[in-house]
Amino acid sequence: MKIFYSFVLFFATILSYSQDITGDWYGNLSAMGSEIGFVFQITKNGDTFSGTMSVPQQNANGIPLSSVTFNDNTLTIKFDPAGLNYSGKLNNGQIDGTFSQNGMTFPMVLTREKPEAKKINRPQEPQTPFPYESVEVTFENSVEKITLAGTFTYPKTKNFPVVILISGSGQQDRNAEIFGHKPFWVIADYLSRNGVGVLRLDDRGVGKSGGDPSTSTSLNFASDIEAAFQFLKKNPLVNAKKIGLIGHSEGGMIAPIVAAKNPSFQFIVLLAAPGIPCDELLLEQSYLIGKSSGMNETELLETKKINQQIYTAVKSEKSNEAVLAELESIFFEMYKNDTAFNTLEEKDKKTVVKQQISPLLTPWYRYFIRYRPEVNLEKITCPVLVLNGEKDLQVPPQANVEGIKKALLKAKNKSVTTKVYPNLNHLFQECKTGSVEEYATIEQTFSPQVLQDIKDWIIKLQ
Repeated sequence: MKIFYSFVLFFATILSYSQDITGDWYGNLSAMGSEIGFVFQITKNGDTFSGTMSVPQQNANGIPLSSVTFNDNTLTIKFDPAGLNYSGKLNNGQIDGTFSQNGMTFPMVLTREKPEAKKINRPQEPQTPFPYESVEVTFENSVEKITLAGTFTYPKTKNFPVVILISGSGQQDRNAEIFGHKPFWVIADYLSRNGVGVLRLDDRGVGKSGGDPSTSTSLNFASDIEAAFQFLKKNPLVNAKKIGLIGHSEGGMIAPIVAAKNPSFQFIVLLAAPGIPCDELLLEQSYLIGKSSGMNETELLETKKINQQIYTAVKSEKSNEAVLAELESIFFEMYKNDTAFNTLEEKDKKTVVKQQISPLLTPWYRYFIRYRPEVNLEKITCPVLVLNGEKDLQVPPQANVEGIKKALLKAKNKSVTTKVYPNLNHLFQECKTGSVEEYATIEQTFSPQVLQDIKDWIIKLQ
């Protein structure tokens, strides 16, 4: 259930001399009512520094740093496309500095000492004993020759409906764990307590599932869900006419891909699913997230202009080599007035830019940016429940819900239910602002009202 991220990529720079800056540095950022831990892992090759950044709360690990400067005992890490900067002075084994984003500044100290993990309160996390059956399962995606693994929970009754949970962007475990939350486990536990079987999976390349996500697209992930359907059909406990799909975020895009090819599904639940072309979605997402983080209108429009240029290049049918050349031109133009970037040697500039571009040329990203949800939604005729949070900044409800309804209307679908919940964010948590920074600080994992509505809707279909 990882979040859809538009083109707001991390950028950093490190050059250095006198003192040894290599190794792990830990810091906590207190901002907007939340505290987020950062880990900068810095290495050195000759006179050149490189490294990675991790944000454990967000399950973001090993993000490549582009470059860093270290002069006069001052470390400067810069993330220009996201409007992020860190600058601090090395003194007595720690770095005292300032983290800034789009004009907002916050103090942040980096130290060598790994902080103790704080106990996170997640009151909805399921606790034993469970009044339902729970079994570990494995099965094959025979088309792509991948072994997939997951957990099947089901009520101690007969002839129950079953759902397959489909996670959002990024590789996640079967619980879709993020920020210490385990939303898919919460959903599975609630539904299985109330008469609905649930199959939740480790995404390919995660946990006990095989496969290589780096060469995969949403279309490949859809084949994993089809394999899950075929597996369930063979289970003597399962009525093949009562299998449905619940997809969140990108999972809400994958569900229609699967169902458009296989009309056997009884129903689909779309949670914060895209209903407009994905390049348009990312532009709107970037604008709203940037605005929530303090960017002014001029900065927002400039970012939108650059992103449009990037998306146009990436979604073209040109080869990766041709797109790489176009993107390099865009990025060098973007950085032409950047002082820190211009202090780098030419080879380092090219390395920085290529590291920024690399994620945009993956098979997944190029497929995603071209995707138009209506192509598959217009083929769906089974009952569909479309749910969104009013304060979702990542898949904004108005345009996307309307886009889904319009496509299903073209399919002559006679059973479409939509609902937009006030004060819920992209993860369906009760929230104040909907900002990404809030996710980790909210104790609630998933709205009880939404859980009930999903259950009631499924049961009513039976």
